[in-house]
Amino acid sequence: MSHLLDIPEVTGLDARRGIVRIPPELDVPMTHRVRQILDAPEFRRLARISQLGLVSLVYPAALHTRFEHSLGVFRLALLLLKRLAHDERFAETIGPEDASLFMVAALLHDLGHWPFCHPIEDICLPGVPTHEMFANSFLLEGEIADTLRHDWDIQPRDVVAILSEKPGDPASRILRSMLSGPVDIDKMDYLFRDSLHAGVPYGRNFDQERLIGSLCLNAAGDALAISDKGKTAAEMMVFARYVMFSEVYWHHGVRAATAMLQRAFYLLHGALDLDALFRLAEGPMIAEMTDAAGGGPAGELLEGLFGPSRRLFKRLAQYSLFEQRPLYDRLTRRPYPWLAACAEQFAALASTALGRVVAPHEILFDAPPVHREVEFDVQVYYAKEDRYRALHEVSPVVRTLAKDQFDDYVKRVRIFAHPRLVDDLRRLENLPQLVGEAIDRME
Repeated sequence: MSHLLDIPEVTGLDARRGIVRIPPELDVPMTHRVRQILDAPEFRRLARISQLGLVSLVYPAALHTRFEHSLGVFRLALLLLKRLAHDERFAETIGPEDASLFMVAALLHDLGHWPFCHPIEDICLPGVPTHEMFANSFLLEGEIADTLRHDWDIQPRDVVAILSEKPGDPASRILRSMLSGPVDIDKMDYLFRDSLHAGVPYGRNFDQERLIGSLCLNAAGDALAISDKGKTAAEMMVFARYVMFSEVYWHHGVRAATAMLQRAFYLLHGALDLDALFRLAEGPMIAEMTDAAGGGPAGELLEGLFGPSRRLFKRLAQYSLFEQRPLYDRLTRRPYPWLAACAEQFAALASTALGRVVAPHEILFDAPPVHREVEFDVQVYYAKEDRYRALHEVSPVVRTLAKDQFDDYVKRVRIFAHPRLVDDLRRLENLPQLVGEAIDRME
């Protein structure tokens, strides 16, 4: 096991020099080869891309960056290696070269993110790559590619494979589960860090140290599992994720801003050079979109988000599994172009009902996207019985919150309207009927 514990970055966890500090008072070990990555322009751009984007319009202190998050994930990668070096099966499968690849992938996992990446990805428009695929241009050429080859003795293509391709051999499957699985380092950091900066307790209410201390390999030896000592910590992590989605990521004000940005991008994307746009930092990207929008509808939406005065659209109606379910079922998981067209049909009907013009972009339909969140599926090892069980089989919390219904309970269908219209629209007694008629026109 010592071969993993002798890796310079892992030994740096216990050193008091060569460190960078990130909130909340966490030390991240630095070596020359780590600094070479951090100083590359492709990585430095992450310092000018906020982790939560539009969330700061509702939670003002949520201004932390992808750069900070990446350092947090890298630190957790080192902690996992330090812990799992003591697991015999892990140490037999994962050698120092694998560990170095894992550390690099942890540091670079968000390299392909552009500003407001997730809202833009969610609408699944042609010509918009996944951020994993977009990262390839930064990974396969340029300073980071040179650093990987010369300082880490790692081929950039191997990093691409870990981050965006289906893993083949057991070592690759283990590393992938550590990066992107039920108890992965990305989730552990963003829940904690987003909660910290948003000023809410929800994402910090799980015992991260206990969870890491319970990690082991699953029955097949190709993915992470937890011992029964980590069961409660895993349950609390599931609950933390549930509440963060409910209270932060899908807060109605955050979703109003998200719907505005999505509609603006939808209106503009055909006139934008997306490859060039997605390489920009946050400020320049906003400026580029605003310039392309001019004085049109997209410009009005962007002005409400990024102009001198915040002017978010207001919630007109909300539907869920337990609020007007028939309308929820008819609107959820629709392709975005269909949803935008349905909102325009509603705007036309509302114009007639109010006796004045409601512009197409002044009504926004926001619904859970086509793709669901990943289910929380991890094995629990009971040492006394020498037996593995699926966590959802032994935990009512996980069975309730982390299976299919996770999305349906935290993600609502919402209709947002321009502030000047919302009071008059709320007074319409036949509002649900108008929404139904708009849907009927689309079917």
